[in-house]
Amino acid sequence: MSPTIWIAISSFLALVILALVFVVWRYRKMLALRQYAFAAVPRPRQIVDPRGKCLFANPAFEDFFGGDLRSVPDLILAESHGDEEIGRKLATLELNAKNGVSGHVEIEIPGVGSGDSDVQWRHVAAYPLPNRPGYVFWFVDDITMRRQMEKVINDQQQRFVDLLENAPIGFFSVDADGAFLFANQTLTDWLGYSSSELESGQIKLHDIVAEAALKDVPAYHPFEDVESQSGEVFLKKADGEKRILAVISQHIAEGSGDKGFRTRSVVRNLTLEREMATALEQSEKRFRKFFNEAPVGIVLLNERGVITENNRAFQELLATTEEVKGKPLLSLIGDQERESVRDALVSATTYERKAMEVHLTGNSDTVCNMNVTHVDENSGLPSGYILNFTDTTEQRSLEAQFAQSQKMQAVGQLAGGIAHDFNNLLTAMIGFSDLLLLRHRPGDQSFADIMQIKQNANRAANLVRQLLAFSRQQTLQPRRLNVTDIIAELAHLLRRLIGETIELRITHGRDLGDVKADQGQLEQVIINLAVNARDAMDQGGVLEIITSNVMVDAPYKVKGEEIPPGDYVLVKVQDTGHGIPTEIIDRIFDPFFSTKEVGAGTGLGLSTVYGIVKQSGGFVFVDSTADQGTVFSLLLPHFQEDAQDQDELAAETPKAQDLTGRGNILLVEDEDAVRSFSARALENKGYKVLEANSGEAALEILQEEGGEVIDLVITDVVMPKMDGPTLIKKLYETHPDLKVIFISGYTEDSFRKTLDVDSAIEFLPKPFSLKQLASKVKDVLATQ
Repeated sequence: MSPTIWIAISSFLALVILALVFVVWRYRKMLALRQYAFAAVPRPRQIVDPRGKCLFANPAFEDFFGGDLRSVPDLILAESHGDEEIGRKLATLELNAKNGVSGHVEIEIPGVGSGDSDVQWRHVAAYPLPNRPGYVFWFVDDITMRRQMEKVINDQQQRFVDLLENAPIGFFSVDADGAFLFANQTLTDWLGYSSSELESGQIKLHDIVAEAALKDVPAYHPFEDVESQSGEVFLKKADGEKRILAVISQHIAEGSGDKGFRTRSVVRNLTLEREMATALEQSEKRFRKFFNEAPVGIVLLNERGVITENNRAFQELLATTEEVKGKPLLSLIGDQERESVRDALVSATTYERKAMEVHLTGNSDTVCNMNVTHVDENSGLPSGYILNFTDTTEQRSLEAQFAQSQKMQAVGQLAGGIAHDFNNLLTAMIGFSDLLLLRHRPGDQSFADIMQIKQNANRAANLVRQLLAFSRQQTLQPRRLNVTDIIAELAHLLRRLIGETIELRITHGRDLGDVKADQGQLEQVIINLAVNARDAMDQGGVLEIITSNVMVDAPYKVKGEEIPPGDYVLVKVQDTGHGIPTEIIDRIFDPFFSTKEVGAGTGLGLSTVYGIVKQSGGFVFVDSTADQGTVFSLLLPHFQEDAQDQDELAAETPKAQDLTGRGNILLVEDEDAVRSFSARALENKGYKVLEANSGEAALEILQEEGGEVIDLVITDVVMPKMDGPTLIKKLYETHPDLKVIFISGYTEDSFRKTLDVDSAIEFLPKPFSLKQLASKVKDVLATQ
């Protein structure tokens, strides 16, 4: 190749290189200018790649976020403490930008304080970079100041609107045709229209002006007198009611013609003032009515003790229609109390209130509680006295009844104590009878005698249960019962109760449904009704008990009580006695109410009947005719079996079982006879029994033998010094898994309330038989 060609090629290459150098220099210069321009922007800006990594961030960005160059969504989310809603907004904005869709959002960032000044606002925008898929240009602006200014402006506007709309006076404006241009909320509330209804143009000013001749008056003028600028106007409400209002109206003409004409009107509601005057008058009338109709007697006295006003209740307390106004109060007070009343009036002048009990003349059987209040001239009323008389006759009667109830409670406690002692004796009688029966089988000469002893002991136990029921210390056990069986078992007792002069007839219903109740309670109901019927037939008669099924299809009311639908068992107890007087038939179920002479009844029989029937979910009604007899109707709902009832029934169903067993039993009982029988009974069944006559002795035995060898503790509840619950609490401190059976002549409820241990503790009431004791022990030990 010739030198000329090489020179030409070299020159060309040199020119190309120079051009490339110039282009690179120019590109770098333009890039530097862009970077300088990007850096010069005073607001935070950032460019991130598709992975969210920061490529560029201007100084304002670094200053704003303290040099943290994470992506804008991460930084804003950190500011908002991970708020989920803000996170969703930013994620949506970022996803759209990566997919080529720009967007922006304003984000509220709560501050650490509770005030609005702690809230920060950010305007965040995301723009996709052209020809750079996934690259995002983020804009961040602090718009807190703008938001605060907007809030201030909005609050000011709201205050002004609230002042205008809810001012205590009305504002309105109409055009030349009388169409409403504006009406504030106060006026619309007065008239019963909404703002949109008045300002729609359908309702004109003259349409709502009432009781005025406006035929020749301009449509924008509310007064009959065209020259008037103010006056009183009746305006009709939406419901037709009229309100009287004081109106002041100005006419404003802006420009030419009717287009620039409007009124500026202020309205004051006179209705309230007129209503207040009317209300004051009505208040005086109401006070007068309340004064006259008050259920307590009210008397106003002057300083001389003369009656100036009295109400109807006081007149009724006097039991006279004679006018007492103008009479001295002391002339109406019983002789023995006048001096005390005079002293009370004197004392009331120095003390705020004085109270005492008095009898009024003409009605000496009525006891009143009198309260005296002195009124001086500073009160704005004529000086004198205000006296209130409250009839306390019934209260006195209730106090006497309460005292009687307290006596009965004491008798009940005595009965409970006696029952406890008897149960110990009966436990021994029944228990030793069972031990004798183990050696004397049927056919033995002594078998019948032993059975007589046991049967009579069981009868005595039934009497003790009645004592416990009387003293309300018996545990209630509602269960499935057949009313026919209950009445059949009671028939013999009822015949003995009513005597030979009264015939007892019992009619059993066929296929009678079962009920759920406490057997002892249900028996008590029937006995109480039978005894009441006997007392009503002192010359003899017929007592009839009838049972039947009753089906109620729909709810209906009987004497104020609503009976829900369902199947019921009806028990009627009717007699041919003298009946119940009409004036007291509504009170017969009241506690302590009795028509018998003092000492012949407690007044609790029928109230007990009512309470028991209601507790069993039933109803009781009474019908009576003078000299013909009385019918008590008991309505008890049919038994509805559920899973719990099935479990209880299965538990009650006797099962033939082997009552022998093995184990070490600690028996704690202070009654020697009960302890001896129980120990022998359990030893006969194969158990080893350790006996203790007190709680202290039981602790000593347990320490000697070692707690691990005792499988069961049987302890009496009531013992001298350390009782059963206290003993068990001490044993549980070292042997928390120890099995326990409590035995007592009292009821289970009476000691569980005081025993702060596991509610699964077993209980065996006295008196119990050998079989009951052995069965309970077998069941408890079988739960290991």
